[in-house]
Amino acid sequence: MGILKELWDFLRVRKKWWLLPMIIVLLLMGLLIVFAGGSAVAPFIYTLF
Repeated sequence: MGILKELWDFLRVRKKWWLLPMIIVLLLMGLLIVFAGGSAVAPFIYTLF
């Protein structure tokens, strides 16, 4: 949680709000790969990349 707090403080203080959508998309892609890696849908997800 310390990393998230530091990231939030950085975005708030430096007014780098344009970084927030990129961070969210990267996190969602990472979660998609991690959670779909062990499922039956994995071959279909990997064809997207």
